[in-house]
Amino acid sequence: MEGKENREKGPQEEECTNGGGSLSKSAQKKLLKQQKWEAKKAEKKAQEKEQKKREVERKRREWEEKLASLGEEEREKLIEERKSLRKERMEHKSEERAVQTQRLSKAKECGQKIVIDLEFSHLMTLAEINSLVQQIMYCYAVNKRCSKPGHLWLTGCKGEMGNALKKLPGFDNWIIEKEDRSYIEALENEKQNLVYLTADSENVVNELDASKIYIVGGLVDRNRWKGITMKKAEEQGIQTAKLPIGNYLNMSSSQVLTVNQVIEILLKYLETKDWKEAFFQVIPQRKRGCPADSDQQSKQVNGEENEEKDDQFGSKKQCAQVKGLPIP
Repeated sequence: MEGKENREKGPQEEECTNGGGSLSKSAQKKLLKQQKWEAKKAEKKAQEKEQKKREVERKRREWEEKLASLGEEEREKLIEERKSLRKERMEHKSEERAVQTQRLSKAKECGQKIVIDLEFSHLMTLAEINSLVQQIMYCYAVNKRCSKPGHLWLTGCKGEMGNALKKLPGFDNWIIEKEDRSYIEALENEKQNLVYLTADSENVVNELDASKIYIVGGLVDRNRWKGITMKKAEEQGIQTAKLPIGNYLNMSSSQVLTVNQVIEILLKYLETKDWKEAFFQVIPQRKRGCPADSDQQSKQVNGEENEEKDDQFGSKKQCAQVKGLPIP
């Protein structure tokens, strides 16, 4: 689940290697598709950067033309007004940063502890590591803005992962726990309170427990490592659990979420104490399918409880009917 574990796949879809070390045909297709997606993403990013550059240049040119059209006295007055406005914005940002710093400092003392486990970097490509680092950056930004932030931990910050994190602007000043050690080592005195969040667990989190430390697997695996976080937790003898997504949504695909989506859901729940609201605010609409209660109502109306095949058909039909509608 959390941290992008592997989705369900057939035997022929395994990204395994044969004796010669080459990828299977299915794996080659997936790799080619991923490479095309990344190339398209890079191209889009370059276009956006160029568009932003042109917009900045346009505004600068308009400003200079406006100044040139004014007399000296009016020009000086306009420049002073602009300086004053810029100063106000900077002061406002400074006040916001101070408030955020205060909230994050308080969260270190009494906030919900949430760990991002970064010990999977050896299983990822450099591109996947960079993708995860971007997700972590987003997690920190979201946590800063929360009225009730959590106390975030990064464990296993070493190797390629550690190097990539250090390249983030201002990373050294983040109000967050950064550990080269694993969470088992860093939190050995609280092992009984560790809970690994994974979609493979049979335990459901009905509400967050302030005494628990929730762990999210930091893995962008491109469907290669099925059940790896569950296996790790079992080997370490720590508790596991999954978010109650199925109680509120019939996901249109796997319940696997990105690291930043899981963290944001947890933070939204801390603010609202409402799982449904947290899920609907964070999970993209394309992945939601239809609300669990709407699906159940559809089954009751059509008398389809006793036929699994009809249940599936009714579910798909109901999803098509409610797609795009507001939360019931």
